[in-house]
Amino acid sequence: MTAFDCDKYIRIQSEHIRERIVQFGNKLYLEMGGKLFDDMHASRVLPGFQPDTKLQMLTQLRDSLEIVIVLSALDIERNKVRQDLGITYDEDVLRLRDEFMQRDFMVSAVVITHYSGQRSADAYRQRLERKGIRVYYHYTIDGYPHNVDLIASDEGFGHNDYIETTRPLVVITAPGPGSGKMAVCLSQLYNEQKRGREAGYAKFETFPVWNLPLKHPLNAAYEAATADLQDVNMLDPFHLEAYGKTAVNYNRDIEIYPVLNALFTSIYGKSPYKSPTDMGVNMVGFCISDDDAVCEASKQEIIRRYFQAVCRLANGAVNEPEIKKLALLQQQLGINTAYRKTTVAARERRALTGAIHDGVFAHAAAIELPNGKIITAEAGDLLGSSAALLLNAMKELAGIDHALRLIPEDIIEPIQNTKITYLHGKNPRLHTDETLVTLSVLSLHDENCRRALETLPLLKGCQAHSTVMLNSVDWKTFKKLGIDLTTDPAKK
Repeated sequence: MTAFDCDKYIRIQSEHIRERIVQFGNKLYLEMGGKLFDDMHASRVLPGFQPDTKLQMLTQLRDSLEIVIVLSALDIERNKVRQDLGITYDEDVLRLRDEFMQRDFMVSAVVITHYSGQRSADAYRQRLERKGIRVYYHYTIDGYPHNVDLIASDEGFGHNDYIETTRPLVVITAPGPGSGKMAVCLSQLYNEQKRGREAGYAKFETFPVWNLPLKHPLNAAYEAATADLQDVNMLDPFHLEAYGKTAVNYNRDIEIYPVLNALFTSIYGKSPYKSPTDMGVNMVGFCISDDDAVCEASKQEIIRRYFQAVCRLANGAVNEPEIKKLALLQQQLGINTAYRKTTVAARERRALTGAIHDGVFAHAAAIELPNGKIITAEAGDLLGSSAALLLNAMKELAGIDHALRLIPEDIIEPIQNTKITYLHGKNPRLHTDETLVTLSVLSLHDENCRRALETLPLLKGCQAHSTVMLNSVDWKTFKKLGIDLTTDPAKK
């Protein structure tokens, strides 16, 4: 299913950025919100948008741009971790740099922000400099961002290291939010102005989509993605006043705009923008080719985020406000967890299995295939419900009789014996990865196993649900296959 025109987006988005560069005398600092690549949220809610589409778009501008990566000294100090990757922000800076350079992008520097003498930041700077990476410090400024007189002075932005750049477009990115990207851009504007050079600022945020309705499911999905931050989409009052037209932005940008406007005026003598929406360059809303499909994908994303949140609560997180926000978003769109077909199917399959030990029902799972057919499975003595589900889905896609056992019992039993006897495991059932490896070995001599394995790419983008929270191994397998999985918050 494709609902987003990537080719059009790459063309018109890069053209729009070029126009903004020219507007500011051929020097633009572009703050990049969100992820430049691995943008799985955008690819889920905009079917057809690839995780690296934004990077593909910037490839059109590659010879004119350089990248500056920003990292907060506070995040170095507390070893802040990217939850999606399980690595610290300081390690992610190196990963990002390597990824950009492998794609022939120029990475000119790393800026350590919120610096106030932290030893961990000094040690990190030395580590980067040993690798030949240029590093700059930007300091904590008292009263930022409201103390405009201090900020736009030699004791504020003027105290920061000036980042030496050579290309018309400077992309400012970071491992995550709160790194200080905007402050880096504004500091550069101040210091460029001091040197008698013209430069401008723009913001690249994929969501919310400014030219879609406020309550559009795609914009609601953005609120769901930031429910832990309690972000709220709003109509931009400054845009409405200046142009008599509605535009969607979010609360933090709208709240900070008067301060930014004052900073722009202090630096330039006047502000180049009449609204926070004016600052943006996002063209996503002009590239949607199937609005119904985007709405459906966005609703699924909101429910998926809700399941994630309630599972975190079951694991001990204190996130009741996030859950309430996600429940409210579902209510506003007239949906709930039962809207998700695989959730209903998995729970029905679980109920049909009957009670087992101590009144606990067997686990079950369901997946919706590309043709809309829903396949279910339950846990047994040999396979977990996730492993059984993958086998059932592959059989269906390969046209193999469901009564046929792709992996014979006498093959599974020795594996189970090794897991329990030698590896001291407690669960003898095969996990998803063990099942796929076993199937791969059998495929050398079994045509059905080979045909089943060849269907795995067809599972990308499929929706699935489990009635029990999965272990990390099964989660990672579903993720690698590109399956959008949700689970009930049950642990067993």
